[in-house]
Amino acid sequence: MAKSPNRYGALVEKIFFDRYSDRTTELQFARTDIEDAAEALDIKLPKNLGDVLYSFRFRSALPERIVDTQPEGMEWVIELAGRAVYKFRLVKINRVLPREDLVTINIPDATPELIRAYALDDEQALLAIVRYNRLIDTFLSLTTYSLQNHLRTTVKGIGQIEIDELYVGLDKRGCHYVIPVQAKGGKDQIGIVQTSQDIRFVEEKFPGMRSRAIAAQFMEAQVVALFELTLQDDEVKVVEERHYRLVPAKKLNPDAIRDYRD
Repeated sequence: MAKSPNRYGALVEKIFFDRYSDRTTELQFARTDIEDAAEALDIKLPKNLGDVLYSFRFRSALPERIVDTQPEGMEWVIELAGRAVYKFRLVKINRVLPREDLVTINIPDATPELIRAYALDDEQALLAIVRYNRLIDTFLSLTTYSLQNHLRTTVKGIGQIEIDELYVGLDKRGCHYVIPVQAKGGKDQIGIVQTSQDIRFVEEKFPGMRSRAIAAQFMEAQVVALFELTLQDDEVKVVEERHYRLVPAKKLNPDAIRDYRD
């Protein structure tokens, strides 16, 4: 027997099935439809309406009844479609997970102890670790600088988005780059929604600069996985992936350092 959805799930189910029919691939709705669904179901309206949709866009799986309508190899995602406007869209199942067979690179840990003591959550801690250890520089072989984190902005045709952290950088030839970074902690997975938003933002706001979209994810044993991502045929593709373990300098292995060089 299928488990009854929670309050958020019930609201999203109501919005979805009020619009769904066989062979539908897109369903558009507005944020105000959450209020209408809550009234129809006699559910107390959440204080933060945006969190209802955010949870299913980035944190939680959609309710089982919605998942059951997915054709094989496809999944529903919720995308922004304008200011306070959204859409369910059917896309190929597309998740980026760290490879288990990739070598782990040990590097000296430069994270201040005070930062480790007061980082409030996985995402904040991950962004701080990446920043203080200059992992973006190491990964991309660029000189980069953090321009802004938790950047809220708008993109045409999408609406308001939030970028976890935005870097700018340059290479040895003086070419400039814009580098949006998304951070994933715990069981969160890298998918098409945030990656496509980040890339669309750079294309619109920085048309004269090169874009390098990055995702960072915590793995076990204090390992940070970094991915360079791109979109190809409406799917997220991994351009490059590296795994870094932060260790005290005295624990660095001279043999391993030599192997990295070779």
